[in-house]
Amino acid sequence: MAGSAAAEKCARAGWRVGIVDDLPYGGTCALRGCDPKKILRRGAEIVDAAQLFAGKGIDPAGLRIDWPALSAHMHGFTDPVPANVETSLTHQGVDTLHGTARFTGVDRLDIDGAGYRFRHALIATGARPRPLDFPGAEHLLDSTGFLYLEQLPPRVLFVGGGFISFEFAHIAARAGTTAVIADHGPRPLRHFDPDLVDLLVDRSRSISIDVRPETEIIEVQPTDDGFEVTLDTGGGRSTISTDLVVHGAGRQPDLDRLDLDAASTAHGPDGVQVAGHLQSTTNPRVYAAGDAADTPGARLTPVAVFEAKVAASNMVKSTTTTPDYAGIATAVFTIPELARVGLLEADALESGMDLDVRYTDTSGWYSNYRIGETTAAAKILIDRSSDTIVGAHMLGPEYAELINICALAIRLGLTTRQLKSMTAAYPTMGSDLGSML
Repeated sequence: MAGSAAAEKCARAGWRVGIVDDLPYGGTCALRGCDPKKILRRGAEIVDAAQLFAGKGIDPAGLRIDWPALSAHMHGFTDPVPANVETSLTHQGVDTLHGTARFTGVDRLDIDGAGYRFRHALIATGARPRPLDFPGAEHLLDSTGFLYLEQLPPRVLFVGGGFISFEFAHIAARAGTTAVIADHGPRPLRHFDPDLVDLLVDRSRSISIDVRPETEIIEVQPTDDGFEVTLDTGGGRSTISTDLVVHGAGRQPDLDRLDLDAASTAHGPDGVQVAGHLQSTTNPRVYAAGDAADTPGARLTPVAVFEAKVAASNMVKSTTTTPDYAGIATAVFTIPELARVGLLEADALESGMDLDVRYTDTSGWYSNYRIGETTAAAKILIDRSSDTIVGAHMLGPEYAELINICALAIRLGLTTRQLKSMTAAYPTMGSDLGSML
């Protein structure tokens, strides 16, 4: 998505532009991540909603997810994407190339044997699952493989306690699969508020997701009917049998095949080393954006897209504009979802600001009572000196939408008094924000 955004912007400026990918056009979000995942989540939402209303007028008996049919619905969205993206780029005058790109000089690259010379190059190659070094790691299925399973097996073990594992486990559990999450750390989802993460872990366990913190994978061995996984929990080793082991233990910039050294382009484990305006620190012809760049921005598709637009503008105009990362929200689309924007409580306290922590258990509020949800909370961090939000953390149904209002407030410097002066439509989730503040 970053590459496409930059290509379109440069083409509109009259430049001759080429874009290359060795995978179908469309990028991770549309084809292998956010979008197809959330379509599958819709099936899980319906099952969960019915189960929450058991005894309240809805009988969920017999309700189940038909995985092949749900998958076919997902394909109805993803299958047309590559051709549509390529057609759009072509109409804007972008040369759409296919193959593996490799730099051969500071201003040259090779694509499957064909040589090209460039004035500027934007590296927007995204990320791939980080290598795991335990025996049998080659048997793990990556997130793309999980999304495109033709059938969901009865037992799945997810390795790692991040976005991928939790989101997929919540889908799988509502589809009747026994899901286990093995995480090496003491608490999963470490970039989110720990108090809300604890609530989410409890909610996950309530639907029979087996969350195992401080658990290392020692070995994965194939068996006649699946895999046997050896685990170490610190107090000893144990084994678990499962039909599938899914890699959810983080991703890293996908740069290995580019031969960046040939382009004198410095890079490290966090991506291409760039200045604040996204230009390579060692090769002024090269820029990078998204997961491929070592920027302070979150590894999110919307961030990659706006970084790419900034990079393209800097290339076209010979400027050094830096991206503004203030007020960027992110969410884990479990059921219910966990969302954040701005600072964590610990970071805000460490900064020394006069902090007001406004924590509210919202599980009994009308908006959650209405749908039967019993796990929901919000924590909003206010700088008393300016009456502005410096961080917002929410766990609850539709709170990924509500967090966007807090993101806008952070970006524009709106005070809590200004936010509370808004008269929201009622009853809506947005109308809850004033009471949270």
